[in-house]
Amino acid sequence: MNLKCYSSLHKAIVNWQMSGLPNEKEAVYGALDRWIAWETEFPLIAAAKALRILRKRNQWKRVIQVAKWMLSKGQGATMGTYDTLLLAFDMDGRVDEAESLWNMILHTHYRSISKRLFSRMISLYDHHNVPDKIIEAFADMEELGVKPDEDTIRRVARAFQVIGQEDKQRPVLSKYLSKWKYIHYKGERIRVRRDAWDD
Repeated sequence: MNLKCYSSLHKAIVNWQMSGLPNEKEAVYGALDRWIAWETEFPLIAAAKALRILRKRNQWKRVIQVAKWMLSKGQGATMGTYDTLLLAFDMDGRVDEAESLWNMILHTHYRSISKRLFSRMISLYDHHNVPDKIIEAFADMEELGVKPDEDTIRRVARAFQVIGQEDKQRPVLSKYLSKWKYIHYKGERIRVRRDAWDD
């Protein structure tokens, strides 16, 4: 493995904004291919590191381009890459592309989809006001036995309310929300029963 190439690929991806590279898929993929042309192995570490930096810089279009390029090469097909790509689709308003990727993940990895990925997709649907899709994703989550976190449950409950199915809201909340929650009272953290406090 050529560490120098990893470093140069990583720098090239992170700094290509200033290199005047156009946004067209062919130009981007061509440049990325040239940067790794002499490598015997795909520089996955460098590409993953570049993705992390682009994500921190909120360069969502670049994140999408690099992640799609990696996947087109048969590289980086991990839950972490999928999570980053779904987030980038969300931030760039590309709900249809996110949904296509999500359907592929569901059909290919349905036995091993993490809570984090389900939460990411439900969050995306919530940000873009698609309550019926939130309910669908939640149904898949339940079917696969993945336990949702509190934030996800609140989004699901709100989606039931938006589509006029309030009768399904309470059972979901009581099934998944903990009976206890912590509040801060007079500078101390106190555990209280959720229902007693909420009522």
